[in-house]
Amino acid sequence: MINSNLEIAQVGNPILRQQAQYVTNISDEKLQQFIDTLLTTAMDAKGVGIAAPQLSQSYRLFIVCSHPNPRYPDAPLMEPTVMINPRLLSHSQERVKGWEGCLSVPGIRGLVPRYQTITVEYLDRYGKLHQQELTDFIARIFQHELDHLNGILFIDRVENKEDLVYNQQEK
Repeated sequence: MINSNLEIAQVGNPILRQQAQYVTNISDEKLQQFIDTLLTTAMDAKGVGIAAPQLSQSYRLFIVCSHPNPRYPDAPLMEPTVMINPRLLSHSQERVKGWEGCLSVPGIRGLVPRYQTITVEYLDRYGKLHQQELTDFIARIFQHELDHLNGILFIDRVENKEDLVYNQQEK
């Protein structure tokens, strides 16, 4: 049985500051169940992405699942995408600031600079290698989630404290 009610790790939990481990056995049944749990948790929490360390698992694995919701009403709609051992291959010179929040940092939003366009590589849940170009909000989600795998939170990327705001509705 899949536990779809795992608690999301909150800022202060040491796992959020650790380098996640590479996934070596994609077909492992427990890993596949965990992927389902990540998908369910992201949707239940109205997130547009979630990384394995946020559910206290040190895997280089995250979900990108952009969809309009109360937290991100203008988010583009896309199929939830499982990204295992993701890598950023290249990026544009242009960086754009945009508002970000995080399921692990409730109640806070920050204006974070991210690359506008990126080329990425990842394995899907079946082990198939994908390479694609991501832009705008989807590129932002990828970079945010990749940071989670490297022990970085969006609040670390904010350039000055005036770019942080408290959002009581997200608490």
